[in-house]
Amino acid sequence: MAHKYIKLALLLITIFISIFSETSTSVELERGFLECFSSGLENSNSTAAVIFTKNSSSYASLLQSSIRNLRFMNNSVPKPYLIVTPRGLVHIQTAITCSLKQGLQVRVRSGGHDYEGLSYVSDVPFLIIDLMNLRSISIDINDESAWVQAGATLGELYYAIANVSKVHGFPAGSCPTVGIGGHLSGGGFGTIFRKYGLAADNVIDAEMVDVHGNLLNRTLMGEDLFWAIRGGGGSSFGVITAFKVKLVPVPPTVTIFNVPKTLDQGVGTLFQKWQTIADKLPGELFLHSVMEVANSSYNGGKTVIVSFTGLYLGTAENLLPLMQNNFEELGLQLNNFTEMSRIQSVLYFAGYSINESSDILLQRNQTFRSFKAKSDYVTEPIPIAGLEGLWNILVEENTPVLILTPYGGRMSEISGSETPFPHRNGSIYAIQYLVYWDSNEETPKHIDWMRRLYAYMEPYVSKGPRGAYLNYRDLDLGMNRGNTNYTYEEAKSWGLKYFKFNFERLARVKGEVDPGNFFWHEQSIPPLFD
Repeated sequence: MAHKYIKLALLLITIFISIFSETSTSVELERGFLECFSSGLENSNSTAAVIFTKNSSSYASLLQSSIRNLRFMNNSVPKPYLIVTPRGLVHIQTAITCSLKQGLQVRVRSGGHDYEGLSYVSDVPFLIIDLMNLRSISIDINDESAWVQAGATLGELYYAIANVSKVHGFPAGSCPTVGIGGHLSGGGFGTIFRKYGLAADNVIDAEMVDVHGNLLNRTLMGEDLFWAIRGGGGSSFGVITAFKVKLVPVPPTVTIFNVPKTLDQGVGTLFQKWQTIADKLPGELFLHSVMEVANSSYNGGKTVIVSFTGLYLGTAENLLPLMQNNFEELGLQLNNFTEMSRIQSVLYFAGYSINESSDILLQRNQTFRSFKAKSDYVTEPIPIAGLEGLWNILVEENTPVLILTPYGGRMSEISGSETPFPHRNGSIYAIQYLVYWDSNEETPKHIDWMRRLYAYMEPYVSKGPRGAYLNYRDLDLGMNRGNTNYTYEEAKSWGLKYFKFNFERLARVKGEVDPGNFFWHEQSIPPLFD
């Protein structure tokens, strides 16, 4: 018995020493960074307003303010030693220099929508550079362009554009709280991308801070690095601080419609037709479909419901013959259409009433749930047998969502190597798989379901490699925990899925601009050298 208590005492001592050692290391890193940061600024009094330690009263609320996936709110999830909220570029430059000296990993957060939390979670000692204060938007309507700082949100950009012009827009995503920095550097698509391409396709200049603390623009960084940060993920190369984007023309009137159908209403036939025409419609028409489950009035169980939702850059009068000639099975009439302004369509696809004030797009905080996501690209229509198997898996869950986004149009006209985003000609539509839940105890069950769904879909999606979308980050594709020395060959497990034939070029750019791999995370671009 005494031997048992001795072993327990030794275990407790070991745990205490470990905690004390970790705390001591944390204090030393914090102190060293703060001293370095203060000495690097002309006005060291600004440090307290820019840097938050774990002892700061605002630390917890600031950390949680941009966490969009609640499964990363657990106490067991590693937290940053410090949060830096720069109010000017010098704060970013100094933070990078001091992180290098102190051996702290840097994670950069603009909106916090990264699906695996990589902008605010790390297994090694790290800090967050949160760009929430760098969100100015400067629009030159005569030049039809805008400079947008990386911490601004899509909602803020749409709002700013609408305030100066009713006939200009920008082809980016539909969720208004997504940060500009991550969205544009990963590609960025939305409801008008079939007409104008990705958000990244419409970037014409950029500002960023590199590993040496240098402030670069397109001219100074060179065309290779400028190519890389428009779809290759900016967090692998430096801290992107702003993008200059090209605004695109939109008509004063656009038209939307939404038609939901269930399995017992013949949605199988409708969806098969959608697969054959959605990518071939004119670029002015975006017709996506969303699969969910609902209670069935037909058999008392659950059924699959597919909503066919369209946005047309034009009037209802012009849209009606287009739909009747291409998708008459949907049975659309004029009374199915709603005409509105472009900014009202932004509200609609963001889930708001079109009669809501556009001021709501300025709200940065949004309530989210725990979720897991994956992505695929479809190059041939899925046969009915494959769809039936898919629907059988969907009804096992209560809150699955599949968002199916048609390609074609402008996306088929741009070369797959024009930017790092390669999924263009040949992709008829993309799939985003989502499942949501509320209790952390349910996490393993739902993630296991998502992995089974993803495995089931393998025969029906792109191959050689199976494609994935960088902005729907998925660590199941492969990752390195705390290992900054992973090789190019090891990184292919995810790199080829996201970037295909562009991955090698990205790795060579990385080798040029960050050979020491300072800007690293679990799925970052590894440096490749000749």
